[in-house]
Amino acid sequence: MRTIKLLYVVVLATASLSICAEAQWIQSDGPYGGQILSLAFSGTNIFAGTAFGGVYLSTNSGQSWAPVNNGLSNTYVEALATNGKYIFAGTNNGVYVSTNNGASWVWSNNGLANEYVRSFVINGTKVFVGTLGGVYVSQNNGGSWTAVNNGLASNAVFALAASDTNLYAGTNGGVYRSTNSGNSWTAVNNGLPNNVIVRAIAINGSDIFVGLDVGGVYLSTDGGGSWKAVNNGLTNTSVMALVFNGSTLFAGTLGGGVYSTTNTGANWTAVNNGLTDTTVNTLASNGTDIFAGTEEGGVFLSQNNGANWSCVNNGLNNTSVYSFLSSDTALFAGTWNGVYFSTDGGATWSLNDNNLGDRNVESLTISGTNLLAGTVIGLYSLASNQTKWTLISNGIPGNAEIRAFASVGSSLFAGTEGFGVFVSTDNGMTWKAVNNGLTSKNVFALVAYNTDLFAGTYGGGVYLSTDLGASWTQVNNGLQNTNVQALAVDGTDIYAGTDGGGVYLSTNSGGSWSPVNNGLTSNTALAVQALAVVGNGIFAGTYGGVYLSTNGGASWTAVNDGLTNTSVLSVASSGKSLFVGTLGGGAWKRPASQLVTSVTRIPQNIPSQFSLSQNFPNPFNPTTTITFQLKENSTVRLEVFNVLGQRIKDLNLGEMEAGTYSQTVDMSRYASGVYIYQLDARGADGSSFVSEKEMTFIK
Repeated sequence: MRTIKLLYVVVLATASLSICAEAQWIQSDGPYGGQILSLAFSGTNIFAGTAFGGVYLSTNSGQSWAPVNNGLSNTYVEALATNGKYIFAGTNNGVYVSTNNGASWVWSNNGLANEYVRSFVINGTKVFVGTLGGVYVSQNNGGSWTAVNNGLASNAVFALAASDTNLYAGTNGGVYRSTNSGNSWTAVNNGLPNNVIVRAIAINGSDIFVGLDVGGVYLSTDGGGSWKAVNNGLTNTSVMALVFNGSTLFAGTLGGGVYSTTNTGANWTAVNNGLTDTTVNTLASNGTDIFAGTEEGGVFLSQNNGANWSCVNNGLNNTSVYSFLSSDTALFAGTWNGVYFSTDGGATWSLNDNNLGDRNVESLTISGTNLLAGTVIGLYSLASNQTKWTLISNGIPGNAEIRAFASVGSSLFAGTEGFGVFVSTDNGMTWKAVNNGLTSKNVFALVAYNTDLFAGTYGGGVYLSTDLGASWTQVNNGLQNTNVQALAVDGTDIYAGTDGGGVYLSTNSGGSWSPVNNGLTSNTALAVQALAVVGNGIFAGTYGGVYLSTNGGASWTAVNDGLTNTSVLSVASSGKSLFVGTLGGGAWKRPASQLVTSVTRIPQNIPSQFSLSQNFPNPFNPTTTITFQLKENSTVRLEVFNVLGQRIKDLNLGEMEAGTYSQTVDMSRYASGVYIYQLDARGADGSSFVSEKEMTFIK
């Protein structure tokens, strides 16, 4: 299964690019949700620990959330606990403590030899922390820690609970009990399966319940002396979380949602109405409020003992955005919680997961009038006049992970992980494999240039097909890193983004490659997840943020101001904005004008008609100016073709107001000759204007 994502290339027009020191990225108001790993209450406040998004705070029962991460340098928060004014966050870099409701955090690892924290429990004045290296105790609210592992043979501690003077530890080797504040531990596994992983513990009086990774729920009524399975009605027995609300016990499971029992586990009932993400990582209760933290769907709230759940994610910008797709009317975002769309430039987002059998969306494209979503286990289609997704994987194996799309004429290609490339000529309704010569079947990227189709594979480098996929040839000369995750085309230049090797450039259709990494200096920057051509520049989305090159990759500059999450998975342009999707940090945007010098508007009266003027100067070397008029607000594209009809520049100017404009075009990277430029303007009222003219470039 993939952990990183390739970009779909969307081109934004520009004549030249410049970096504005004052400009910065702003987190988009959605898509909301994401992976919730832990929950904890402090009075009426509830804290949510997320994967890569840090800690969020809600002061109104989850109706709205705000990030509280000042000082929290590690944002993968597996565990949370509260003790009076003290808030504890357990991360993969140890413990952080806040005494002001998360407004600021202090790293508190003195004595903590293992920093992979998985659980907490408060017992009196002592704070216990479970790590992948055993249990530690602090008697000064995290000021210092002492290992208390005598007898604890299994050191991966996933759960901790306290009952009076007894402590219980759920580990990768069952349950351990301590009766002396952790000074010594004894395995108490009589009746439990062998080599079991205990993920959760909940105690109510003398009843002790444990949730197993595999095996469901077990109950002990004698302090752990013996255990018995209590799984009647618990059809999903991968239990990740347990919590009591009054006398009702709730179990969160891996893929089965939430179950409840009111008779100490004798019978369980699924309570999932409204719970759209059924992998529940954590549960918490306070009064009548029961919260469920899910794998990708964010937080859900029930106020009627689990009978109904509602999504409460407003402000929870913790989604991982694996792909973007921009159309004339909307921007789409593929996440592991389904497909979100925005019709107002990312100001607001709506989720459409109706009948989307797999919510893990990794790639998006439009074929005909249908929106296609490639998921981890299949391909889905949404017709333009429908609200319900349809599975259309006919010809593609049911377990194929759809990683990429590209089109050549009427042929649509899908790249998969493990199964190679498939082609459809009927807008995705039927598919057939086209893998002759494609010896590496892990296809993470596809891109087309005229009739050439390039496939970027993980482990096999780049392959080229010149016959619509009927045959493939490996084209890796000079490509020292063959883990290709992204591809982009700029005229005759092909860029390949690799995992750990940065960016490579080919100027001869893949015949040879050269690394172009000046400025991509860190290991994270060399882990390229996405590429996007933007006029005469190119953006690289990496695990070290966003980088921009305006000289064909010869040098790169980081453009990360304001971007607090620099694990970038996808990049796109839509309208007048640039967007990046991050790992656990949602979507970020900034006006394109902050990074690109856009087309110039000429002060004149509003034109009465559309028009395209002859470029000036003509002939030219190497730049020329093209002037055009728009009689009304329009979506505008300016394209340049060679005499063979091959498009070499695609200046997608996006949404523009009525007026007169001039656009400078730089042809320095092309051969002398006659070229055709074409203006395509689509008015807001449905009118359209297409016009083309010739221009002559002489070096």
